[in-house]
Amino acid sequence: MMADSILLINVLWLSFSLRLGYWYYPEEGLFWLILVSPIIAIPIFIRFGLYQAVTRYIGLKTLWSIVSAISLYALIWGVVGFMAAIDGIPRSVILINWLLAIVTIVGLRILVRSALTDIKLRDDKDRKNVIIYGAGAAGRQLSVALAQSSEYRPIAFVDDSKDLINQQISSVKVYAPGDISSLIQRFKVEEILLAIPSASRQKRHQLIEALESHPVFVRALPGVSELAQGKIKIEDLREISIEDLLGREMILPDINLLEKDIKGKTVMVTGAGGSIGSEICRQILSLGASKLILFEQSELALYSIDKELNHRQGDVYPVLGSVNNQARLERVCQQFSVETIYHAAAYKHVPMVELNSSEGVMNNIFGTLRCAHAAINSKVKTFVLISTDKAVRPTNTMGATKRSAELILQALAEHQNTTRFSIVRFGNVLDSSGSVIPLFRQQIKQGGPITLTDKAIERYFMTIPEAVELVIQAGAMASGGEVFVLDMGKPVKIFDLAVKMIHLSGLSVRNDDNPEGDIEISITGLRPGEKLFEELVIGNNVAKTEHPMIFKAQEDSLSWQELEIVMAQMQTALSDCNQSELREILVKIVPGFKPQCGIEDILYQK
Repeated sequence: MMADSILLINVLWLSFSLRLGYWYYPEEGLFWLILVSPIIAIPIFIRFGLYQAVTRYIGLKTLWSIVSAISLYALIWGVVGFMAAIDGIPRSVILINWLLAIVTIVGLRILVRSALTDIKLRDDKDRKNVIIYGAGAAGRQLSVALAQSSEYRPIAFVDDSKDLINQQISSVKVYAPGDISSLIQRFKVEEILLAIPSASRQKRHQLIEALESHPVFVRALPGVSELAQGKIKIEDLREISIEDLLGREMILPDINLLEKDIKGKTVMVTGAGGSIGSEICRQILSLGASKLILFEQSELALYSIDKELNHRQGDVYPVLGSVNNQARLERVCQQFSVETIYHAAAYKHVPMVELNSSEGVMNNIFGTLRCAHAAINSKVKTFVLISTDKAVRPTNTMGATKRSAELILQALAEHQNTTRFSIVRFGNVLDSSGSVIPLFRQQIKQGGPITLTDKAIERYFMTIPEAVELVIQAGAMASGGEVFVLDMGKPVKIFDLAVKMIHLSGLSVRNDDNPEGDIEISITGLRPGEKLFEELVIGNNVAKTEHPMIFKAQEDSLSWQELEIVMAQMQTALSDCNQSELREILVKIVPGFKPQCGIEDILYQK
């Protein structure tokens, strides 16, 4: 206020001098009118919020408020001057006063802002030089945010648009993508920030592929939908996601298929606290189920998913229980009149099931059998089994148990007509519990090494939400006994995935060719029962469905009469803890089962 008062008095004196063409010294009456100008201006400035704005972060909106406040002050001062009937006030003085006041009041704030910013930049010696890829609206907003941060210093924009190249945005020059390598070397760039939230996943994938060879850390702004509710902030920056690395484009779901077995119905999910089960629960509530039953054996997992969902619209009922407790399953189904079951409960970690074969058989085979019987006895209309690509020509106990579960539902679909059974089979999902992706991230943060079982190993990958959407749609297409297979795209080499993750973290692979690298990739050898390559279908008999990413596999099955005999034999072997007999029965019931290793069960005694 003091600075503005001094400026306003001097500006008025200068306005008279400029108008008259010489240094003007006002008479007593005019002298007091000039002297009281701050009494008119300061209350107006206060009302327009000029002294609430933080000068360091002053923006266009504040500058406009300053101009508006000065305009009102200049007008009022002119009116007061004329009303005072003081001779010798040329009308042009009011205009000159207005213009000079804008220049000085605004200029003072810009000078202070510039000085404070320069001081801050000199103090921030640890700021990282970064390139912003994308000079659109998101890139410009990000540049403004970074200019005020103590972490990053934007030194260049990179954009594909020829119209923008060599232009400047917020004093930062725009370069072509081909200049990235030289920019990194010249400015010692440490990170590249992708500011293209509206780009398709395929486009982002292509950009990431092109950036992988550069020794910089790559971060990205989230998609448009995630930014819709607020302005871009530095904390929005995230590491490149595996979805970006895969480059898969999602296909819009068929809302009729999604809602068919869920909207307005009572739905139960077994294994509700798992990676797949919990996402099924989220989507079921969003699709308008009248009731959702969370059936889970793990108390902690059940607590977590119930806590997450209980604030959402819809009735959610957490039920602790084992899928082998058929009586409890039937009681739940009957009490809540369950209409649809998604059976996601299973032991799925290959090495763990290999070391605990009996429990794997009990949970994956008999748990599925008892769930299916409970559904039939309770007149549940729809039952969908979540299966795995490891069920195809399995080399491990887990895969064999999941194929056995499929056979059980195929047989029951032919044996009765109360419940509509179907199976949905797919490969790995990203960031599920036990997935290699979070493990690799952790190992990179710890400085390595990344542990990989085999350099040639390949896996299919899909995001959890995408997989669940397709599971729900596939189940809705079933008439009974179908094995649906999801289009997982192309298989991904896990070694290549590890290399990409290292490079995009701004690090290099340490190997014989580069002994000074940052992260080593250690090959540990295949674990018990692990395959190099996964398959999704047995044979080549696959039919299309009404959904382009869902196929129907035509595969051999057993009759219920044949299975009943085998189940009885398996139950006896379980009771006797006879691992050799269990292995023989699994080989018999699953013709494609070719164990990759001997019996590894912890309780097995030769």
